[in-house]
Amino acid sequence: MNVGTFELKKTEGRARRGAFMTAHGLVQTPVFMNVGTAGAIKGAVDAFDLKELGCQVELSNTYHLHVRPGDAIVKQMGGLHKFMRWDGPMLTDSGGFQVFSLASLRKIREEGVTFNSHVDGRKIFMGPEESMRIQSNLGSDIAMAFDECIENPATREYVKASCDRTVRWLVRCKNEMERLNALPDTVNPQQMLFGINQGGTYDDLRIEHMEEIAKLDLPGYAIGGLAVGESTEVMYHILDVVLPHAPEHKPRYLMGVGTPSNIIEGVARGIDFFDCVMPTRNARHGHLFTWNGIMNIHNAKYQTDELPIEEGCQCPTCQKFSRAYVRHLLKAGEMLSQRLLVQHNLWFYNNLMVKIREALDEGRFEEFRAEYSEKLAKRI
Repeated sequence: MNVGTFELKKTEGRARRGAFMTAHGLVQTPVFMNVGTAGAIKGAVDAFDLKELGCQVELSNTYHLHVRPGDAIVKQMGGLHKFMRWDGPMLTDSGGFQVFSLASLRKIREEGVTFNSHVDGRKIFMGPEESMRIQSNLGSDIAMAFDECIENPATREYVKASCDRTVRWLVRCKNEMERLNALPDTVNPQQMLFGINQGGTYDDLRIEHMEEIAKLDLPGYAIGGLAVGESTEVMYHILDVVLPHAPEHKPRYLMGVGTPSNIIEGVARGIDFFDCVMPTRNARHGHLFTWNGIMNIHNAKYQTDELPIEEGCQCPTCQKFSRAYVRHLLKAGEMLSQRLLVQHNLWFYNNLMVKIREALDEGRFEEFRAEYSEKLAKRI
């Protein structure tokens, strides 16, 4: 397979089983990307651990790496793959979401956005070209387009104007990436650009925007601007509305989503790629995902519990340690608790995707969905 090829192997209803080729290897889909914001997973988990935990794609953040240590430094170190010692596929997000979450500090113009760094307050300008240059320096396999992440709810007029600008920005991203990939010293000349669908919670704007960006024939397309405050029902509705208009033979990525149940429901609607900080963030607070639902390791009943977090789990933590011990570490504020808990949750998420792919391969995804979609959202 050539880089950028998406092979749709099988479908069950709207759910899809596929494979996507990148410069650093083949990604089996549906896939959950493990979030290493600044080139590391929060919780003292390194690139070699990620391999052991079944990670296929590592995701890092353009804005954070631009601010610290600086993308020019990462390029000097041979690119992010070499810098962090991850040899598999990698995606970098555009920095757009971070820029817009610094709402009080920004000013949007057609050229791009001026805002203040959250680290030292210095003024930063980022537009489509700047985002592409930073991501080119990082050398990821998939670079995300620079877009505006709109707040929900927003007025129809604002959302329409923003969508139109995001299309214009996407054209600029595409042109700049083509230029960068042709340079002799580029880190990853096979870097690919994914476009991002926006449109808030307006069905017709979502559809219109997807049809516009699909004309650019990019290697993949993301659904952005969801899981930012709207209800789950609204999110699922938008997916139901917009995905029939997404190119069939290109991967589809639902950005920043979500719970195991959200992932199962996203797959059922035709999503191929997911990412979320939830498994790592929740782990660091003692909330653990299991096949019976969500466990809070803080509960007193685990104080003398000799069982692993989940019986039968093959993660490094469950293979070696008891609930009582990891609970003690968390209560004592020991750094090791973060590592052990994060390892379990990432293993769970990556293994969830294995089970989803197996169910699709065997034509029993609907059965799997019926058994687990609600069950995994329950608190134990």
